[in-house]
Amino acid sequence: MAGIHTKTRWFTYFPEDLRWSLAICWMISCARWGASEIGEIDQVGRRLAKKLGDDSHWLREWTLMGNRVFGLGETEESQGHNLTAAEHYLRACYYYQMGERLISPKNKKALDIYRKSVECFRRYARLNDRPRIQCVEVPYEKGKKLPAYLVHAENTKKARPPVVVFFDGRDVTKEIQYICGVQDLVRRGISCLVMDGPGTGEAVRFREIYLRHDYEVAGSAALDYLETRMDVNAKKAGVLGISLGGYYASRVASMDHRYKACVAWGANWEYQNTWKIRGVPAHSYMEIMNAHSQDEMQAEFEKFSLKGVAEKMRCPFLLTHGADDQMVPMREARAHFRAVGSKDKTLRVFSAQEGGAQHCQIDNMTLGTTYIHDWLQEKLS
Repeated sequence: MAGIHTKTRWFTYFPEDLRWSLAICWMISCARWGASEIGEIDQVGRRLAKKLGDDSHWLREWTLMGNRVFGLGETEESQGHNLTAAEHYLRACYYYQMGERLISPKNKKALDIYRKSVECFRRYARLNDRPRIQCVEVPYEKGKKLPAYLVHAENTKKARPPVVVFFDGRDVTKEIQYICGVQDLVRRGISCLVMDGPGTGEAVRFREIYLRHDYEVAGSAALDYLETRMDVNAKKAGVLGISLGGYYASRVASMDHRYKACVAWGANWEYQNTWKIRGVPAHSYMEIMNAHSQDEMQAEFEKFSLKGVAEKMRCPFLLTHGADDQMVPMREARAHFRAVGSKDKTLRVFSAQEGGAQHCQIDNMTLGTTYIHDWLQEKLS
Protein backbone atom coordinates (compact mmCIF):
# COMPACT_ATOMS: atom_id res chain seq x y z
CA MET A 1 0.00 0.00 0.00
CA ALA A 2 2.43 2.68 1.16
CA GLY A 3 5.46 3.51 -0.94
CA ILE A 4 7.68 6.15 -2.49
CA HIS A 5 6.30 8.48 -5.13
CA THR A 6 9.06 8.06 -7.72
CA LYS A 7 8.55 11.36 -9.50
CA THR A 8 8.82 13.46 -6.34
CA ARG A 9 10.90 11.23 -4.01
CA TRP A 10 8.53 11.43 -1.06
CA PHE A 11 6.59 8.92 0.98
CA THR A 12 3.03 8.32 -0.18
CA TYR A 13 0.46 6.25 1.67
CA PHE A 14 -1.48 5.60 -1.54
CA PRO A 15 0.94 5.77 -4.51
CA GLU A 16 -2.08 5.52 -6.85
CA ASP A 17 -3.85 8.55 -5.36
CA LEU A 18 -1.81 11.72 -4.91
CA ARG A 19 -4.68 13.74 -3.42
CA TRP A 20 -5.41 11.24 -0.66
CA SER A 21 -1.69 10.72 -0.04
CA LEU A 22 -1.10 14.44 0.43
CA ALA A 23 -3.90 14.52 3.00
CA ILE A 24 -2.48 11.54 4.88
CA CYS A 25 1.00 13.07 4.79
CA TRP A 26 -0.41 16.30 6.22
CA MET A 27 -2.14 14.41 9.02
CA ILE A 28 1.04 12.56 9.96
CA SER A 29 3.02 15.83 9.99
CA CYS A 30 0.54 17.36 12.43
CA ALA A 31 0.81 14.51 14.93
CA ARG A 32 3.50 16.47 16.79
CA TRP A 33 0.87 19.07 17.76
CA GLY A 34 -1.53 16.46 19.10
CA ALA A 35 -3.76 16.48 16.02
CA SER A 36 -3.45 12.81 15.17
CA GLU A 37 -2.00 9.45 16.12
CA ILE A 38 -0.18 7.31 13.57
CA GLY A 39 -1.99 4.18 14.77
CA GLU A 40 -5.40 5.79 14.22
CA ILE A 41 -4.32 7.08 10.81
CA ASP A 42 -3.12 3.61 9.79
CA GLN A 43 -6.35 1.96 10.95
CA VAL A 44 -8.33 4.29 8.72
CA GLY A 45 -5.81 4.02 5.89
CA ARG A 46 -6.15 0.25 5.71
CA ARG A 47 -9.93 0.56 5.38
CA LEU A 48 -9.63 3.34 2.82
CA ALA A 49 -7.52 1.15 0.55
CA LYS A 50 -10.59 -0.97 -0.17
CA LYS A 51 -12.30 1.85 -2.09
CA LEU A 52 -9.48 4.04 -3.30
CA GLY A 53 -10.58 7.37 -4.73
CA ASP A 54 -14.15 7.22 -3.40
CA ASP A 55 -14.52 10.48 -1.44
CA SER A 56 -17.76 9.34 0.20
CA HIS A 57 -15.80 6.38 1.59
CA TRP A 58 -13.09 8.81 2.73
CA LEU A 59 -15.66 10.88 4.63
CA ARG A 60 -17.31 7.84 6.16
CA GLU A 61 -14.09 6.32 7.50
CA TRP A 62 -12.72 9.54 8.99
CA THR A 63 -16.12 10.25 10.54
CA LEU A 64 -16.09 6.83 12.19
CA MET A 65 -12.66 7.49 13.66
CA GLY A 66 -13.73 10.98 14.72
CA ASN A 67 -16.76 9.52 16.49
CA ARG A 68 -14.61 6.96 18.25
CA VAL A 69 -12.14 9.55 19.52
CA PHE A 70 -14.93 11.99 20.42
CA GLY A 71 -16.43 9.24 22.58
CA LEU A 72 -13.10 8.86 24.37
CA GLY A 73 -13.18 12.58 25.07
CA GLU A 74 -16.67 12.47 26.52
CA THR A 75 -15.75 9.57 28.79
CA GLU A 76 -12.64 11.29 30.11
CA GLU A 77 -14.43 14.60 30.60
CA SER A 78 -17.17 12.89 32.63
CA GLN A 79 -14.46 11.56 34.93
CA GLY A 80 -12.89 14.98 35.41
CA HIS A 81 -9.84 14.20 33.26
CA ASN A 82 -10.03 17.50 31.43
CA LEU A 83 -6.57 17.54 29.84
CA THR A 84 -6.97 14.02 28.50
CA ALA A 85 -10.43 14.88 27.19
CA ALA A 86 -9.04 17.99 25.48
CA GLU A 87 -6.45 15.91 23.62
CA HIS A 88 -9.14 13.55 22.35
CA TYR A 89 -11.40 16.42 21.25
CA LEU A 90 -8.58 18.01 19.25
CA ARG A 91 -7.91 14.78 17.35
CA ALA A 92 -11.62 14.24 16.74
CA CYS A 93 -11.87 17.77 15.33
CA TYR A 94 -9.00 17.11 12.94
CA TYR A 95 -10.32 13.76 11.75
CA TYR A 96 -13.79 15.18 11.12
CA GLN A 97 -12.42 18.15 9.19
CA MET A 98 -9.88 16.23 7.13
CA GLY A 99 -12.71 13.91 6.14
CA GLU A 100 -15.16 16.68 5.33
CA ARG A 101 -12.77 18.93 3.41
CA LEU A 102 -12.70 16.67 0.32
CA ILE A 103 -16.49 16.67 -0.03
CA SER A 104 -17.89 19.06 -2.62
CA PRO A 105 -20.50 20.30 -3.02
CA LYS A 106 -21.23 20.25 0.70
CA ASN A 107 -24.28 18.25 1.67
CA LYS A 108 -26.19 18.12 4.95
CA LYS A 109 -24.13 15.21 6.23
CA ALA A 110 -20.88 17.03 5.58
CA LEU A 111 -22.13 20.24 7.18
CA ASP A 112 -23.33 18.37 10.27
CA ILE A 113 -19.90 16.78 10.61
CA TYR A 114 -18.27 20.17 10.25
CA ARG A 115 -20.48 21.62 13.00
CA LYS A 116 -19.45 18.78 15.27
CA SER A 117 -15.79 19.42 14.48
CA VAL A 118 -16.08 23.07 15.54
CA GLU A 119 -17.79 21.97 18.76
CA CYS A 120 -14.88 19.58 19.37
CA PHE A 121 -12.41 22.41 19.01
CA ARG A 122 -14.38 24.63 21.37
CA ARG A 123 -14.37 21.84 23.95
CA TYR A 124 -10.62 21.54 23.48
CA ALA A 125 -10.17 25.29 23.97
CA ARG A 126 -12.31 25.22 27.13
CA LEU A 127 -10.63 22.22 28.76
CA ASN A 128 -7.01 22.68 27.73
CA ASP A 129 -4.69 24.59 30.06
CA ARG A 130 -2.48 26.25 27.45
CA PRO A 131 -2.32 28.16 25.25
CA ARG A 132 -5.27 30.38 26.14
CA ILE A 133 -7.74 30.42 23.24
CA GLN A 134 -10.56 32.94 22.97
CA CYS A 135 -13.43 32.60 20.49
CA VAL A 136 -13.98 36.02 18.88
CA GLU A 137 -16.01 37.65 16.11
CA VAL A 138 -14.38 40.13 13.71
CA PRO A 139 -16.77 42.80 12.36
CA TYR A 140 -16.94 42.56 8.58
CA GLU A 141 -18.95 44.36 5.92
CA LYS A 142 -22.77 44.55 5.73
CA GLY A 143 -23.20 43.72 9.39
CA LYS A 144 -21.57 40.30 9.08
CA LYS A 145 -18.75 38.95 11.21
CA LEU A 146 -15.86 36.60 10.55
CA PRO A 147 -15.32 33.84 13.14
CA ALA A 148 -11.84 33.62 14.62
CA TYR A 149 -9.77 32.43 17.56
CA LEU A 150 -7.43 34.76 19.41
CA VAL A 151 -4.62 32.58 20.74
CA HIS A 152 -2.78 34.52 23.43
CA ALA A 153 1.00 34.94 23.58
CA GLU A 154 3.07 32.97 26.07
CA ASN A 155 6.55 33.49 27.56
CA THR A 156 6.27 37.27 27.57
CA LYS A 157 5.77 39.96 30.18
CA LYS A 158 4.36 42.40 27.65
CA ALA A 159 0.80 43.46 28.36
CA ARG A 160 0.40 44.13 24.64
CA PRO A 161 2.52 41.66 22.68
CA PRO A 162 2.88 41.61 18.87
CA VAL A 163 0.16 39.80 16.96
CA VAL A 164 -0.11 37.84 13.72
CA VAL A 165 -3.29 37.57 11.65
CA PHE A 166 -3.38 34.06 10.15
CA PHE A 167 -5.54 33.46 7.06
CA ASP A 168 -6.48 30.07 5.64
CA GLY A 169 -6.23 28.63 2.15
CA ARG A 170 -8.82 27.31 -0.29
CA ASP A 171 -9.98 24.45 1.91
CA VAL A 172 -8.08 25.08 5.14
CA THR A 173 -9.97 26.27 8.25
CA LYS A 174 -9.12 28.14 11.41
CA GLU A 175 -9.14 24.86 13.34
CA ILE A 176 -6.68 23.22 10.95
CA GLN A 177 -4.57 26.39 10.93
CA TYR A 178 -4.33 26.30 14.70
CA ILE A 179 -3.26 22.67 14.50
CA CYS A 180 -0.49 23.60 12.03
CA GLY A 181 1.84 25.04 14.64
CA VAL A 182 0.10 28.04 16.22
CA GLN A 183 0.94 26.54 19.63
CA ASP A 184 4.62 27.05 18.77
CA LEU A 185 4.15 30.55 17.40
CA VAL A 186 2.56 31.90 20.58
CA ARG A 187 5.39 30.37 22.65
CA ARG A 188 7.57 33.00 21.00
CA GLY A 189 5.68 35.84 22.71
CA ILE A 190 3.37 36.59 19.77
CA SER A 191 -0.42 36.39 19.87
CA CYS A 192 -2.24 34.99 16.85
CA LEU A 193 -5.67 35.82 15.41
CA VAL A 194 -6.62 32.66 13.50
CA MET A 195 -9.29 33.51 10.93
CA ASP A 196 -11.98 31.88 8.85
CA GLY A 197 -11.78 34.37 6.01
CA PRO A 198 -14.18 34.84 3.11
CA GLY A 199 -14.73 31.56 1.30
CA THR A 200 -13.53 29.22 4.04
CA GLY A 201 -14.60 27.43 7.20
CA GLU A 202 -17.66 28.65 9.05
CA ALA A 203 -17.63 31.90 7.06
CA VAL A 204 -18.73 30.25 3.82
CA ARG A 205 -20.52 27.19 5.22
CA PHE A 206 -22.85 28.95 7.64
CA ARG A 207 -22.62 32.70 6.98
CA GLU A 208 -22.62 32.96 3.17
CA ILE A 209 -19.40 34.98 3.13
CA TYR A 210 -17.90 33.96 -0.20
CA LEU A 211 -14.38 33.98 -1.62
CA ARG A 212 -13.21 37.31 -3.04
CA HIS A 213 -10.04 38.48 -4.76
CA ASP A 214 -9.75 41.75 -2.79
CA TYR A 215 -8.83 40.04 0.45
CA GLU A 216 -7.55 43.28 1.92
CA VAL A 217 -11.16 43.93 2.95
CA ALA A 218 -10.90 41.03 5.40
CA GLY A 219 -7.28 41.85 6.28
CA SER A 220 -8.10 45.44 7.17
CA ALA A 221 -11.17 44.33 9.12
CA ALA A 222 -8.98 42.03 11.20
CA LEU A 223 -6.53 44.81 12.00
CA ASP A 224 -9.34 47.27 12.76
CA TYR A 225 -10.63 44.74 15.28
CA LEU A 226 -7.22 44.22 16.86
CA GLU A 227 -6.82 47.98 17.29
CA THR A 228 -9.82 47.90 19.64
CA ARG A 229 -8.16 45.41 21.98
CA MET A 230 -5.89 46.35 24.85
CA ASP A 231 -4.17 42.95 25.10
CA VAL A 232 -2.30 43.00 21.75
CA ASN A 233 -0.11 45.56 20.01
CA ALA A 234 -1.79 46.20 16.67
CA LYS A 235 1.09 48.52 15.70
CA LYS A 236 3.27 45.41 15.58
CA ALA A 237 1.03 43.17 13.50
CA GLY A 238 2.04 40.65 10.87
CA VAL A 239 -0.07 38.73 8.38
CA LEU A 240 0.40 35.06 7.47
CA GLY A 241 -1.41 32.96 4.90
CA ILE A 242 -1.12 29.26 4.06
CA SER A 243 -1.50 27.80 0.55
CA LEU A 244 -3.93 30.06 -1.36
CA GLY A 245 -3.59 32.21 1.76
CA GLY A 246 -0.14 33.10 0.39
CA TYR A 247 -2.03 35.20 -2.14
CA TYR A 248 -4.34 36.60 0.54
CA ALA A 249 -1.52 37.64 2.89
CA SER A 250 0.53 39.18 0.07
CA ARG A 251 -2.43 41.19 -1.17
CA VAL A 252 -3.39 42.29 2.36
CA ALA A 253 0.12 43.56 3.19
CA SER A 254 0.42 45.26 -0.20
CA MET A 255 -2.82 47.18 0.24
CA ASP A 256 -2.78 47.87 4.00
CA HIS A 257 0.57 49.26 5.08
CA ARG A 258 -0.28 49.04 8.77
CA TYR A 259 1.03 45.47 8.66
CA LYS A 260 4.68 45.27 9.69
CA ALA A 261 5.51 41.81 8.29
CA CYS A 262 4.06 39.38 5.75
CA VAL A 263 4.52 35.64 5.23
CA ALA A 264 3.28 33.73 2.20
CA TRP A 265 3.36 30.09 3.34
CA GLY A 266 3.22 28.85 -0.23
CA ALA A 267 3.40 30.93 -3.40
CA ASN A 268 0.43 32.04 -5.47
CA TRP A 269 1.20 34.45 -8.27
CA GLU A 270 -1.59 34.09 -10.85
CA TYR A 271 -4.15 31.66 -9.49
CA GLN A 272 -6.30 31.84 -12.62
CA ASN A 273 -3.71 29.51 -14.16
CA THR A 274 -2.47 27.36 -11.29
CA TRP A 275 -5.88 26.21 -10.01
CA LYS A 276 -6.17 23.99 -13.07
CA ILE A 277 -3.17 21.83 -12.15
CA ARG A 278 -4.22 21.20 -8.54
CA GLY A 279 -6.61 18.34 -9.24
CA VAL A 280 -9.50 20.14 -7.54
CA PRO A 281 -12.85 19.93 -9.37
CA ALA A 282 -14.19 23.25 -10.67
CA HIS A 283 -17.47 22.89 -8.75
CA SER A 284 -15.47 23.07 -5.51
CA TYR A 285 -14.34 26.59 -6.40
CA MET A 286 -17.76 27.54 -7.76
CA GLU A 287 -19.28 26.64 -4.41
CA ILE A 288 -17.01 28.91 -2.33
CA MET A 289 -17.27 31.74 -4.88
CA ASN A 290 -21.05 31.45 -5.27
CA ALA A 291 -20.41 31.22 -9.02
CA HIS A 292 -23.20 29.71 -11.12
CA SER A 293 -21.05 28.50 -14.01
CA GLN A 294 -17.47 27.60 -14.76
CA ASP A 295 -17.20 30.63 -17.05
CA GLU A 296 -18.31 32.88 -14.19
CA MET A 297 -15.79 31.22 -11.91
CA GLN A 298 -12.95 31.65 -14.41
CA ALA A 299 -13.85 35.32 -14.94
CA GLU A 300 -13.56 35.84 -11.19
CA PHE A 301 -10.27 33.98 -11.11
CA GLU A 302 -8.82 36.45 -13.62
CA LYS A 303 -8.76 38.92 -10.71
CA PHE A 304 -6.68 36.57 -8.53
CA SER A 305 -3.33 37.95 -9.63
CA LEU A 306 -0.65 39.78 -7.68
CA LYS A 307 0.58 41.54 -10.81
CA GLY A 308 0.48 45.28 -10.16
CA VAL A 309 -0.35 44.63 -6.49
CA ALA A 310 2.69 42.99 -4.87
CA GLU A 311 4.86 45.88 -6.04
CA LYS A 312 3.09 48.06 -3.45
CA MET A 313 4.29 46.01 -0.47
CA ARG A 314 6.71 47.79 1.87
CA CYS A 315 6.97 45.59 4.97
CA PRO A 316 9.45 42.70 5.41
CA PHE A 317 8.30 39.70 3.36
CA LEU A 318 8.95 35.96 3.56
CA LEU A 319 7.92 33.38 0.96
CA THR A 320 8.42 29.68 1.71
CA HIS A 321 8.09 27.14 -1.07
CA GLY A 322 8.80 23.45 -1.67
CA ALA A 323 11.10 22.44 -4.49
CA ASP A 324 8.75 19.56 -5.39
CA ASP A 325 5.48 21.44 -4.84
CA GLN A 326 2.81 19.60 -6.86
CA MET A 327 0.31 22.45 -6.62
CA VAL A 328 2.29 25.57 -7.56
CA PRO A 329 5.24 25.47 -9.99
CA MET A 330 8.55 27.02 -8.97
CA ARG A 331 8.26 29.61 -11.74
CA GLU A 332 5.14 30.95 -10.01
CA ALA A 333 7.03 31.22 -6.72
CA ARG A 334 9.89 33.12 -8.33
CA ALA A 335 7.50 35.49 -10.13
CA HIS A 336 5.64 36.07 -6.86
CA PHE A 337 8.88 36.83 -5.04
CA ARG A 338 10.37 39.09 -7.74
CA ALA A 339 7.27 41.25 -7.87
CA VAL A 340 7.17 42.09 -4.16
CA GLY A 341 8.23 45.71 -3.64
CA SER A 342 9.67 45.27 -0.15
CA LYS A 343 13.39 45.91 0.23
CA ASP A 344 13.59 43.32 2.99
CA LYS A 345 12.39 40.07 1.42
CA THR A 346 13.38 36.41 1.69
CA LEU A 347 12.63 33.37 -0.49
CA ARG A 348 13.16 30.09 1.35
CA VAL A 349 12.97 27.01 -0.88
CA PHE A 350 12.97 23.61 0.86
CA SER A 351 14.64 20.78 -1.07
CA ALA A 352 13.75 17.11 -1.23
CA GLN A 353 17.05 16.24 0.45
CA GLU A 354 16.32 18.32 3.56
CA GLY A 355 12.54 17.76 3.62
CA GLY A 356 9.64 20.16 3.37
CA ALA A 357 9.73 20.02 -0.42
CA GLN A 358 5.98 19.46 -0.83
CA HIS A 359 3.20 22.04 -0.84
CA CYS A 360 3.43 24.15 2.33
CA GLN A 361 6.05 21.72 3.67
CA ILE A 362 3.41 19.11 4.55
CA ASP A 363 6.03 16.37 4.22
CA ASN A 364 8.02 17.95 7.05
CA MET A 365 5.95 20.74 8.50
CA THR A 366 8.31 21.37 11.42
CA LEU A 367 10.92 22.77 9.04
CA GLY A 368 8.44 25.23 7.58
CA THR A 369 6.80 26.36 10.82
CA THR A 370 10.00 26.87 12.79
CA TYR A 371 11.51 28.94 9.98
CA ILE A 372 8.36 31.06 9.69
CA HIS A 373 7.91 31.53 13.43
CA ASP A 374 11.52 32.51 14.05
CA TRP A 375 11.37 34.97 11.15
CA LEU A 376 8.20 36.55 12.54
CA GLN A 377 9.75 36.78 15.99
CA GLU A 378 12.73 38.64 14.56
CA LYS A 379 10.66 41.06 12.50
CA LEU A 380 7.99 41.85 15.10
CA SER A 381 10.13 41.94 18.25
